[in-house]
Amino acid sequence: MDLDYSPQERAFQADLRDFLAEHLPRDIAAKVTARREVSKDDMERWHAILNARGWLAGSWPKAFGGEGWGPIEQHVFEEECCLAGAPRIVPFGVKMLGPVLMQFGTPEQQADLLPRILDGTDWWCQGYSEPGAGSDLASLKTRADRDGDHYVINGQKTWTTLGQYANRIFCLVRTKVDGKPQEGISFVLVDLDSPGIEMRPIRLIEGGYEVNEVFFTDVRVPVANLVGAENEGWTIAKFLLGHERTNIAGVGFSVQALEQVKSLARQITRNGRPLIQNTLFAARLARIEAELDAMKITNLRMLARAAQGGRLGAEPSMLKIKGTEIRQAINDLARRALGPAAAPFPSEDLDGNLSIAPEGHAHDAASYFNNRKISIYGGSNEIQRNILAKGMMAR
Repeated sequence: MDLDYSPQERAFQADLRDFLAEHLPRDIAAKVTARREVSKDDMERWHAILNARGWLAGSWPKAFGGEGWGPIEQHVFEEECCLAGAPRIVPFGVKMLGPVLMQFGTPEQQADLLPRILDGTDWWCQGYSEPGAGSDLASLKTRADRDGDHYVINGQKTWTTLGQYANRIFCLVRTKVDGKPQEGISFVLVDLDSPGIEMRPIRLIEGGYEVNEVFFTDVRVPVANLVGAENEGWTIAKFLLGHERTNIAGVGFSVQALEQVKSLARQITRNGRPLIQNTLFAARLARIEAELDAMKITNLRMLARAAQGGRLGAEPSMLKIKGTEIRQAINDLARRALGPAAAPFPSEDLDGNLSIAPEGHAHDAASYFNNRKISIYGGSNEIQRNILAKGMMAR
C-alpha cells in the first residue's frame, strides 16, 4: 500500500489550494476559523461558489452533475477546505439524500430532485431521531398510514439539525406494525410547508440554535414521495448512515483545530514561560497529535482500499469513534489553555467585546460544549463499539 499521493492527486491538491485562495470569501473563512456561527446566507453563498466550479458534489457521478471523484480526491478536497477555513458542506442533500436517490430513487425522482440539491432550490433536513428512538432507530414510532394515493403521517422527530433553514425533510416512518421492527419502516420525502407540520427550536447548552423538534399531525404526503419500496426503508437507512458516519471523523477539522491550539499555547504564558513549554501540557498535546497522526494513516489505508474497489466493513465505525474522541480532546485542551477566559458566558462576550480571550479564541468554550454531541449523533460511539464487536465475533 502506498500512502503518498500520486502526481495526479498532488496536481488536484494544488488546484484546490489555488481555488480556495482565490474564491473562498474571507469573511466566511474568518468566522469558521474563529468558530463563530456561520449563517444560512454564508452556507448558501459557499455552496453556490462550489457548484459554479462543479465541486459542490464532486463525488457524484458526472451523469448527475458531479466530477466522479474517488475516495482519495474527496478526502483531499475535505482536508484542504478545512485547512483553508471553508465551512463544511451541509451534508443532508449533497452527502446523504443525493447518494440515496442515485441508489434507490426512481428516474423521475433523480431528474427532479438532484439538480435542486445542487442549485440550492431545496435545503433538506433529516427526520430520523425520535424522543424514544435515537441510537435504537428501529424502535421509531412515527406512523405513515396509506390513504389512497397518500400517506398520512403522525408522530414526532427530534434533533433535526438546521431544520429551521430547510424546505424539505427526508423521514423514516413506520408503515407496518407487525413483524420485526426493521421490516416495517419506509423512507419518504416531505415538504415542510405541508399542513400539519410544526417545528420548534431546541436551545443547546452553549446557547446556540441548530436543532429542532418536528411534529407531524395528519400530514398528507403523496405516495410518489416514497423512495425505494414500502417497508424497505431500513436498508436505505443503513446505506445513508454509512455515508454520515464516514464524514463524521473530520480529520481535516482536527488538523486545523490542533494547529490553533498550538498557536494559542505559544501566546499564553504560565509562570513566565509559554504554555507550550509546560511539561504536562506538552505531554497532553503530544499524545493527541500522535493519535491524530495514527488516525490519518488509518484513514488513508481505508481510502486506498476503497479506491482499489475493496469493501469497507465496520471501519467507518472505528473512524467515527476515534475521530470524535480526538476532536473532543482538542476542544478540551483549548479549554484548559484558556483557563478562566474559557468561561462559557463571559459578560464581555455577551456585550460583543471579545477581549477576554486571545483573538480568535473567544468561542472555544462554546465549541467545547457544542462538540459534546459529536460522539452521540450519527449513532452513538457506544453503538459503534457494538458494531465493531459484532464484526470481530463474526470472524
